[in-house]
Amino acid sequence: MERDLTLFPQDEIGQYLWDGANAGDNINQEREIEFTVIFKTQEQALKFGYLLLENNQKLSMCPFDNDDHPWEVTAYPFISATYENITAYRHLLTESCLALEGVFDGFYFPIN
Repeated sequence: MERDLTLFPQDEIGQYLWDGANAGDNINQEREIEFTVIFKTQEQALKFGYLLLENNQKLSMCPFDNDDHPWEVTAYPFISATYENITAYRHLLTESCLALEGVFDGFYFPIN
């Protein structure tokens, strides 16, 4: 299969999706995708979690093994795993966490 760079750009997200597509995953299938943001303090993480809850997002929060950002908040939107959806949600989280000094730490979903 030839790589369509509009669907699978040559960056980290595009490569993850490309690897999934080559393994037979249907990226258009909706699924729960994990997006993680890390914070310096528990208070910042709680405020971010509250913001997500206000927007009806499923989330988890827990300590994170990182000296600089020891708190992790993970959101679990149910979306199709397209490049457009993943980059848009990442952008939304990145912009939303700036005021709380959060750092986007990645996304994950199992390849079907």
